[in-house]
Amino acid sequence: MDMFIERLEEVVIRYDELNELLSDPDVISDTTRLMNLSKEEAKLRETVSTYKRYKEVKSELEDTEEMLNEALDKEMEELAKEERTALEAEIAELEDELKILLLPKDENDERNVIMEIRGAAGGDEAQLFAADLFEMYQRYADSQGWKTEVLDANSNGIGGYKEIILMITGSNVYSKLKFENGAHRVQRVPTTESQGRIHTSTATVVVMPEAEDVEVDIDENDIRVDIYHASGAGGQHVNKTASAVRLTHEPTGIVVAMQDERSQLKNREKAMKVLRSRVYDKITQEAQAEVDAERKSAIGTGDRSERIRTYNFPQSRVTDHRINLTIQKLDQILSGKLDEFIEALLLWEQSEKMEQLKNEH
Repeated sequence: MDMFIERLEEVVIRYDELNELLSDPDVISDTTRLMNLSKEEAKLRETVSTYKRYKEVKSELEDTEEMLNEALDKEMEELAKEERTALEAEIAELEDELKILLLPKDENDERNVIMEIRGAAGGDEAQLFAADLFEMYQRYADSQGWKTEVLDANSNGIGGYKEIILMITGSNVYSKLKFENGAHRVQRVPTTESQGRIHTSTATVVVMPEAEDVEVDIDENDIRVDIYHASGAGGQHVNKTASAVRLTHEPTGIVVAMQDERSQLKNREKAMKVLRSRVYDKITQEAQAEVDAERKSAIGTGDRSERIRTYNFPQSRVTDHRINLTIQKLDQILSGKLDEFIEALLLWEQSEKMEQLKNEH
Protein backbone atom coordinates (compact mmCIF):
# COMPACT_ATOMS: atom_id res chain seq x y z
CA MET A 1 0.00 0.00 0.00
CA ASP A 2 2.91 2.38 0.69
CA MET A 3 4.17 1.95 -2.87
CA PHE A 4 0.61 2.52 -4.14
CA ILE A 5 0.33 5.87 -2.26
CA GLU A 6 3.86 6.80 -3.34
CA ARG A 7 2.95 6.39 -6.99
CA LEU A 8 -0.22 8.43 -6.55
CA GLU A 9 1.71 11.24 -4.88
CA GLU A 10 4.13 11.23 -7.83
CA VAL A 11 1.17 11.60 -10.20
CA VAL A 12 -0.12 14.59 -8.19
CA ILE A 13 3.33 16.26 -8.28
CA ARG A 14 3.52 15.77 -12.06
CA TYR A 15 -0.06 17.04 -12.50
CA ASP A 16 0.73 20.22 -10.55
CA GLU A 17 3.90 20.71 -12.64
CA LEU A 18 1.88 20.37 -15.84
CA ASN A 19 -0.67 22.95 -14.71
CA GLU A 20 2.15 25.39 -14.01
CA LEU A 21 3.74 24.71 -17.39
CA LEU A 22 0.42 25.17 -19.19
CA SER A 23 0.22 28.75 -17.91
CA ASP A 24 3.85 29.49 -18.90
CA PRO A 25 3.97 32.01 -21.83
CA ASP A 26 6.88 30.10 -23.44
CA VAL A 27 4.80 26.91 -23.50
CA ILE A 28 1.67 28.71 -24.73
CA SER A 29 3.62 30.09 -27.70
CA ASP A 30 4.90 26.60 -28.65
CA THR A 31 1.85 24.87 -30.19
CA THR A 32 3.32 21.35 -30.34
CA ARG A 33 4.58 21.42 -26.74
CA LEU A 34 1.32 22.94 -25.52
CA MET A 35 -0.66 20.19 -27.24
CA ASN A 36 1.54 17.39 -25.82
CA LEU A 37 1.44 18.79 -22.26
CA SER A 38 -2.34 19.32 -22.49
CA LYS A 39 -2.79 15.68 -23.52
CA GLU A 40 -0.64 14.51 -20.60
CA GLU A 41 -2.58 16.72 -18.17
CA ALA A 42 -5.91 15.34 -19.47
CA LYS A 43 -4.69 11.74 -18.98
CA LEU A 44 -3.75 12.39 -15.33
CA ARG A 45 -6.84 14.44 -14.42
CA GLU A 46 -9.12 11.50 -13.52
CA THR A 47 -6.43 9.82 -11.39
CA VAL A 48 -5.80 13.05 -9.45
CA SER A 49 -9.51 13.76 -8.82
CA THR A 50 -10.13 10.13 -7.75
CA TYR A 51 -7.12 10.25 -5.41
CA LYS A 52 -8.39 13.56 -3.96
CA ARG A 53 -11.74 11.91 -3.19
CA TYR A 54 -9.89 8.89 -1.73
CA LYS A 55 -8.02 11.15 0.71
CA GLU A 56 -11.23 12.97 1.67
CA VAL A 57 -12.99 9.67 2.45
CA LYS A 58 -9.99 8.44 4.48
CA SER A 59 -10.15 11.66 6.51
CA GLU A 60 -13.92 11.24 7.01
CA LEU A 61 -13.28 7.68 8.24
CA GLU A 62 -10.76 8.93 10.82
CA ASP A 63 -13.36 11.45 12.09
CA THR A 64 -15.98 8.69 12.28
CA GLU A 65 -13.59 6.45 14.26
CA GLU A 66 -13.14 9.33 16.74
CA MET A 67 -16.93 9.72 17.01
CA LEU A 68 -17.21 6.02 17.80
CA ASN A 69 -14.65 6.32 20.57
CA GLU A 70 -16.46 9.31 22.03
CA ALA A 71 -20.04 8.09 21.51
CA LEU A 72 -22.19 9.06 24.49
CA ASP A 73 -25.22 6.90 23.73
CA LYS A 74 -26.25 3.79 21.78
CA GLU A 75 -28.01 5.71 18.99
CA MET A 76 -24.91 7.82 18.24
CA GLU A 77 -22.75 4.68 18.26
CA GLU A 78 -25.05 2.92 15.75
CA LEU A 79 -25.01 5.94 13.42
CA ALA A 80 -21.21 6.09 13.56
CA LYS A 81 -20.96 2.36 12.81
CA GLU A 82 -23.24 2.71 9.76
CA GLU A 83 -21.18 5.66 8.56
CA ARG A 84 -17.96 3.68 9.03
CA THR A 85 -19.28 0.71 6.98
CA ALA A 86 -20.32 3.02 4.11
CA LEU A 87 -16.96 4.84 4.12
CA GLU A 88 -14.95 1.59 4.20
CA ALA A 89 -16.93 0.32 1.19
CA GLU A 90 -16.25 3.55 -0.70
CA ILE A 91 -12.52 3.39 0.14
CA ALA A 92 -12.32 -0.19 -1.22
CA GLU A 93 -14.11 0.93 -4.39
CA LEU A 94 -11.81 3.93 -4.85
CA GLU A 95 -8.72 1.76 -4.29
CA ASP A 96 -9.85 -0.58 -7.08
CA GLU A 97 -10.46 2.41 -9.39
CA LEU A 98 -7.04 3.89 -8.60
CA LYS A 99 -5.27 0.57 -9.22
CA ILE A 100 -6.80 0.47 -12.71
CA LEU A 101 -5.97 4.14 -13.34
CA LEU A 102 -2.33 3.48 -12.41
CA LEU A 103 -1.96 0.58 -14.85
CA PRO A 104 0.39 1.22 -17.79
CA LYS A 105 -1.58 2.75 -20.65
CA ASP A 106 -1.35 1.61 -24.25
CA GLU A 107 -0.13 4.75 -26.01
CA ASN A 108 -2.22 3.80 -29.07
CA ASP A 109 -5.56 3.54 -27.22
CA GLU A 110 -6.79 6.99 -28.26
CA ARG A 111 -5.92 6.57 -31.94
CA ASN A 112 -8.09 6.00 -34.99
CA VAL A 113 -7.62 2.64 -36.68
CA ILE A 114 -7.08 1.11 -40.08
CA MET A 115 -8.80 -2.28 -40.21
CA GLU A 116 -8.14 -4.96 -42.83
CA ILE A 117 -10.60 -7.85 -43.20
CA ARG A 118 -9.79 -10.77 -45.51
CA GLY A 119 -11.53 -13.97 -46.46
CA ALA A 120 -9.11 -16.76 -45.50
CA ALA A 121 -9.76 -20.54 -45.49
CA GLY A 122 -13.05 -21.51 -47.14
CA GLY A 123 -13.23 -19.81 -50.55
CA ASP A 124 -16.47 -17.93 -51.33
CA GLU A 125 -17.95 -18.75 -47.92
CA ALA A 126 -14.93 -17.21 -46.13
CA GLN A 127 -15.28 -14.09 -48.28
CA LEU A 128 -19.01 -13.84 -47.52
CA PHE A 129 -18.14 -14.08 -43.83
CA ALA A 130 -15.57 -11.27 -44.30
CA ALA A 131 -18.49 -9.15 -45.56
CA ASP A 132 -20.53 -10.09 -42.43
CA LEU A 133 -17.62 -8.99 -40.21
CA PHE A 134 -17.29 -5.72 -42.12
CA GLU A 135 -21.00 -4.97 -41.55
CA MET A 136 -20.69 -5.96 -37.87
CA TYR A 137 -17.81 -3.51 -37.29
CA GLN A 138 -19.54 -0.80 -39.30
CA ARG A 139 -22.66 -1.10 -37.11
CA TYR A 140 -20.57 -1.17 -33.93
CA ALA A 141 -18.74 1.97 -35.10
CA ASP A 142 -22.11 3.69 -35.74
CA SER A 143 -23.26 2.78 -32.21
CA GLN A 144 -20.10 4.44 -30.82
CA GLY A 145 -20.55 7.61 -32.89
CA TRP A 146 -17.45 6.81 -34.96
CA LYS A 147 -17.01 7.45 -38.68
CA THR A 148 -16.20 4.63 -41.11
CA GLU A 149 -14.55 5.10 -44.49
CA VAL A 150 -13.78 2.27 -46.93
CA LEU A 151 -10.28 2.85 -48.27
CA ASP A 152 -10.23 -0.11 -50.65
CA ALA A 153 -12.34 -3.18 -51.37
CA ASN A 154 -11.78 -6.27 -53.49
CA SER A 155 -15.15 -8.00 -53.83
CA ASN A 156 -15.82 -11.48 -55.20
CA GLY A 157 -18.94 -10.55 -57.21
CA ILE A 158 -21.41 -12.47 -54.98
CA GLY A 159 -21.48 -10.09 -52.00
CA GLY A 160 -18.27 -11.19 -50.30
CA TYR A 161 -14.84 -9.62 -49.93
CA LYS A 162 -11.45 -11.09 -50.71
CA GLU A 163 -10.17 -8.05 -48.84
CA ILE A 164 -11.63 -4.81 -47.52
CA ILE A 165 -9.66 -2.01 -45.87
CA LEU A 166 -11.43 0.64 -43.82
CA MET A 167 -10.53 3.55 -41.61
CA ILE A 168 -12.48 4.12 -38.40
CA THR A 169 -12.18 7.53 -36.75
CA GLY A 170 -13.52 8.76 -33.43
CA SER A 171 -12.82 8.74 -29.72
CA ASN A 172 -10.63 5.91 -28.31
CA VAL A 173 -11.25 3.66 -31.31
CA TYR A 174 -8.10 1.53 -30.94
CA SER A 175 -8.72 0.93 -27.21
CA LYS A 176 -11.87 -1.04 -28.08
CA LEU A 177 -11.07 -2.58 -31.45
CA LYS A 178 -7.50 -3.77 -30.74
CA PHE A 179 -8.91 -7.03 -29.38
CA GLU A 180 -10.35 -7.93 -32.81
CA ASN A 181 -6.93 -8.87 -34.23
CA GLY A 182 -6.80 -12.48 -35.30
CA ALA A 183 -8.66 -15.27 -37.09
CA HIS A 184 -12.46 -15.33 -36.80
CA ARG A 185 -14.02 -18.73 -37.50
CA VAL A 186 -17.57 -19.30 -38.77
CA GLN A 187 -19.53 -22.56 -38.61
CA ARG A 188 -22.68 -22.58 -40.76
CA VAL A 189 -24.40 -24.10 -43.79
CA PRO A 190 -23.25 -22.04 -46.80
CA THR A 191 -25.94 -20.78 -49.21
CA THR A 192 -24.17 -22.77 -51.94
CA GLU A 193 -24.38 -26.06 -49.96
CA SER A 194 -27.19 -28.27 -51.31
CA GLN A 195 -26.71 -31.11 -48.79
CA GLY A 196 -27.23 -28.91 -45.72
CA ARG A 197 -23.79 -29.68 -44.32
CA ILE A 198 -22.11 -27.32 -41.89
CA HIS A 199 -18.85 -25.85 -43.17
CA THR A 200 -16.09 -24.18 -41.17
CA SER A 201 -14.43 -21.13 -42.73
CA THR A 202 -12.24 -18.31 -41.45
CA ALA A 203 -11.68 -14.63 -42.07
CA THR A 204 -8.80 -12.64 -40.65
CA VAL A 205 -8.96 -9.20 -39.07
CA VAL A 206 -5.98 -6.87 -38.62
CA VAL A 207 -6.41 -3.68 -36.57
CA MET A 208 -3.65 -1.09 -36.80
CA PRO A 209 -3.43 2.28 -35.02
CA GLU A 210 -3.36 5.18 -37.46
CA ALA A 211 0.16 6.60 -37.67
CA GLU A 212 0.96 10.27 -38.10
CA ASP A 213 3.65 11.57 -40.49
CA VAL A 214 5.88 12.62 -37.59
CA GLU A 215 5.82 9.18 -35.95
CA VAL A 216 6.99 7.11 -38.88
CA ASP A 217 9.92 8.47 -40.81
CA ILE A 218 9.42 6.99 -44.28
CA ASP A 219 11.97 8.12 -46.83
CA GLU A 220 10.32 8.70 -50.24
CA ASN A 221 13.42 7.13 -51.84
CA ASP A 222 12.58 3.86 -50.04
CA ILE A 223 9.19 3.62 -51.78
CA ARG A 224 8.76 2.07 -55.21
CA VAL A 225 5.61 3.41 -56.92
CA ASP A 226 3.78 1.44 -59.63
CA ILE A 227 0.82 2.90 -61.53
CA TYR A 228 -1.60 0.62 -63.37
CA HIS A 229 -5.20 0.37 -64.61
CA ALA A 230 -7.84 -0.38 -61.98
CA SER A 231 -9.91 -3.47 -62.70
CA GLY A 232 -13.14 -4.80 -61.32
CA ALA A 233 -14.29 -8.29 -60.34
CA GLY A 234 -13.40 -10.85 -63.00
CA GLY A 235 -10.64 -8.66 -64.37
CA GLN A 236 -12.73 -6.35 -66.58
CA HIS A 237 -11.43 -2.78 -66.79
CA VAL A 238 -13.53 -0.25 -64.93
CA ASN A 239 -11.18 2.67 -65.40
CA LYS A 240 -9.57 3.61 -68.71
CA THR A 241 -7.00 5.86 -67.01
CA ALA A 242 -4.07 4.47 -65.03
CA SER A 243 -5.31 5.44 -61.56
CA ALA A 244 -4.47 2.40 -59.42
CA VAL A 245 -1.37 2.78 -57.24
CA ARG A 246 0.94 0.19 -55.71
CA LEU A 247 3.46 1.31 -53.10
CA THR A 248 6.32 -0.98 -52.03
CA HIS A 249 8.32 -0.01 -48.95
CA GLU A 250 11.61 -1.67 -49.82
CA PRO A 251 13.24 -1.76 -46.31
CA THR A 252 10.31 -3.78 -44.86
CA GLY A 253 8.89 -5.36 -48.03
CA ILE A 254 5.41 -4.01 -47.16
CA VAL A 255 3.20 -3.58 -50.26
CA VAL A 256 -0.01 -1.53 -50.42
CA ALA A 257 -2.18 -1.41 -53.55
CA MET A 258 -5.10 1.01 -53.84
CA GLN A 259 -7.60 1.34 -56.71
CA ASP A 260 -10.90 2.36 -55.13
CA GLU A 261 -10.74 6.00 -56.27
CA ARG A 262 -10.80 7.21 -59.88
CA SER A 263 -8.07 9.70 -59.05
CA GLN A 264 -4.45 8.49 -58.97
CA LEU A 265 -3.63 11.19 -56.39
CA LYS A 266 -6.43 10.07 -54.03
CA ASN A 267 -5.38 6.43 -54.38
CA ARG A 268 -1.81 7.39 -53.60
CA GLU A 269 -2.90 9.38 -50.49
CA LYS A 270 -4.94 6.43 -49.21
CA ALA A 271 -2.15 3.95 -49.98
CA MET A 272 0.33 6.14 -48.12
CA LYS A 273 -1.98 6.28 -45.09
CA VAL A 274 -2.21 2.47 -45.00
CA LEU A 275 1.52 2.03 -45.67
CA ARG A 276 2.43 4.39 -42.83
CA SER A 277 0.16 2.49 -40.42
CA ARG A 278 1.51 -0.90 -41.54
CA VAL A 279 5.12 0.22 -41.03
CA TYR A 280 4.24 1.74 -37.62
CA ASP A 281 2.37 -1.45 -36.69
CA LYS A 282 5.34 -3.61 -37.72
CA ILE A 283 7.71 -1.50 -35.57
CA THR A 284 5.40 -1.63 -32.52
CA GLN A 285 4.71 -5.39 -32.97
CA GLU A 286 8.45 -6.10 -33.06
CA ALA A 287 9.05 -3.94 -29.97
CA GLN A 288 6.19 -5.72 -28.15
CA ALA A 289 7.60 -9.12 -29.11
CA GLU A 290 10.93 -8.15 -27.53
CA VAL A 291 9.21 -7.03 -24.32
CA ASP A 292 7.12 -10.23 -24.23
CA ALA A 293 10.23 -12.36 -24.74
CA GLU A 294 11.90 -10.62 -21.80
CA ARG A 295 8.85 -11.09 -19.59
CA LYS A 296 8.37 -14.68 -20.75
CA SER A 297 4.65 -13.98 -21.14
CA ALA A 298 2.58 -12.11 -23.67
CA ILE A 299 0.00 -9.56 -22.59
CA GLY A 300 -2.46 -8.00 -24.97
CA THR A 301 -4.11 -9.12 -28.16
CA GLY A 302 -2.05 -12.24 -28.88
CA ASP A 303 -0.72 -13.62 -32.11
CA ARG A 304 -2.36 -12.33 -35.30
CA SER A 305 -2.73 -15.88 -36.65
CA GLU A 306 -4.44 -17.05 -33.46
CA ARG A 307 -8.07 -18.20 -33.72
CA ILE A 308 -9.76 -15.75 -31.39
CA ARG A 309 -13.49 -16.23 -31.93
CA THR A 310 -15.98 -18.75 -33.31
CA TYR A 311 -19.41 -17.78 -34.70
CA ASN A 312 -21.62 -20.89 -34.64
CA PHE A 313 -24.84 -20.33 -36.61
CA PRO A 314 -26.70 -23.62 -35.89
CA GLN A 315 -26.44 -22.97 -32.12
CA SER A 316 -26.65 -19.16 -32.42
CA ARG A 317 -23.58 -18.71 -30.23
CA VAL A 318 -20.33 -16.79 -30.34
CA THR A 319 -17.30 -17.89 -28.29
CA ASP A 320 -14.21 -15.83 -27.55
CA HIS A 321 -11.47 -18.41 -26.98
CA ARG A 322 -9.07 -16.06 -25.16
CA ILE A 323 -11.40 -15.51 -22.22
CA ASN A 324 -13.64 -18.59 -22.64
CA LEU A 325 -16.73 -16.41 -22.96
CA THR A 326 -19.72 -17.75 -24.90
CA ILE A 327 -22.72 -15.54 -25.71
CA GLN A 328 -25.91 -17.05 -27.14
CA LYS A 329 -26.85 -13.93 -29.14
CA LEU A 330 -25.24 -14.42 -32.55
CA ASP A 331 -27.75 -12.21 -34.43
CA GLN A 332 -27.27 -9.34 -32.00
CA ILE A 333 -23.47 -9.61 -32.15
CA LEU A 334 -23.47 -9.59 -35.96
CA SER A 335 -25.72 -6.52 -35.79
CA GLY A 336 -22.88 -4.70 -33.99
CA LYS A 337 -23.71 -5.29 -30.31
CA LEU A 338 -20.12 -6.08 -29.31
CA ASP A 339 -20.05 -4.32 -25.92
CA GLU A 340 -20.34 -7.50 -23.85
CA PHE A 341 -17.24 -8.99 -25.47
CA ILE A 342 -15.26 -5.74 -25.52
CA GLU A 343 -15.96 -4.95 -21.84
CA ALA A 344 -14.96 -8.50 -20.82
CA LEU A 345 -11.75 -8.23 -22.88
CA LEU A 346 -10.91 -4.86 -21.30
CA LEU A 347 -11.28 -6.43 -17.83
CA TRP A 348 -9.13 -9.37 -18.95
CA GLU A 349 -6.42 -6.97 -20.17
CA GLN A 350 -6.54 -5.07 -16.85
CA SER A 351 -6.22 -8.23 -14.77
CA GLU A 352 -3.31 -9.42 -16.96
CA LYS A 353 -1.52 -6.11 -16.45
CA MET A 354 -2.16 -6.20 -12.68
CA GLU A 355 -0.73 -9.72 -12.52
CA GLN A 356 2.31 -8.58 -14.49
CA LEU A 357 2.88 -5.64 -12.12
CA LYS A 358 2.70 -7.96 -9.10
CA ASN A 359 5.29 -10.23 -10.68
CA GLU A 360 7.59 -7.29 -11.42
CA HIS A 361 7.56 -5.91 -7.85
